[in-house]
Amino acid sequence: MLIGIDLGSRSIKLAAVKDGILAESLVVESGFAPHDQAALLLARFSAQRVVSTGYGRHLAQRHFAGEIITEIKAHALGARHAAPSCETVLDVGGQDSKVINLDDAGRVKNFQMNDKCAAGTGRFLEIMAATLGYTLAEFGDAALAAQEGSAIGSMCAVFAESEVISLKNRGTPPEVIARSVHLAIVDRLAAMLNKAGHGRRLVFSGGAARNRALVALLEERLGVRFTVPERPEIMGALGAALHAGTLD
Repeated sequence: MLIGIDLGSRSIKLAAVKDGILAESLVVESGFAPHDQAALLLARFSAQRVVSTGYGRHLAQRHFAGEIITEIKAHALGARHAAPSCETVLDVGGQDSKVINLDDAGRVKNFQMNDKCAAGTGRFLEIMAATLGYTLAEFGDAALAAQEGSAIGSMCAVFAESEVISLKNRGTPPEVIARSVHLAIVDRLAAMLNKAGHGRRLVFSGGAARNRALVALLEERLGVRFTVPERPEIMGALGAALHAGTLD
């Protein structure tokens, strides 16, 4: 069994590949000692080879991973496996967002990455949802239910939270605020995609791809359609496992 582990900022994702096919996947919270959490996941498998990616990949290499690869390469490999004709990958994780453009052979041509603040990431969605009293699943549904949104002036997580509270205290319906927050994130992601350039065949990966409102509003803004894998959050881990299969 070939194992890929993505030690992310918010969660650990494991993908087990056998004969080039995803056999099993697991996702758990990173916790205080992510390498210990990852080791517990690994104990469930008879691993032929382990490759790690993500924020904690160097930590994984010190403890159990035979090799590491960058998140960019891992997500490119995972997305191409999920959608073989994929030209562009949008990955929205817990603490960063990435746009990755691929050539015809699936190699990385260029990429854009936002890793300086929480804006346009899963963490930003979590903060805004909690401020309005929604779960993440409810937050996206509320945004889809609203017909309009109010302008959110700041994409700084701290200032945006204050602005959301002010809107709530002025009596703005929570679903309108939810849509406003989603539109602000869509603005940020669309700007990244336009700056990097993007093809017509796009894959949306990362946990945020489970948010139906984010996908729908971004498709509407850009005039494109995204392929969302069945388990978008494991694309990095899947790519790491697939890379393991290329090693001697």
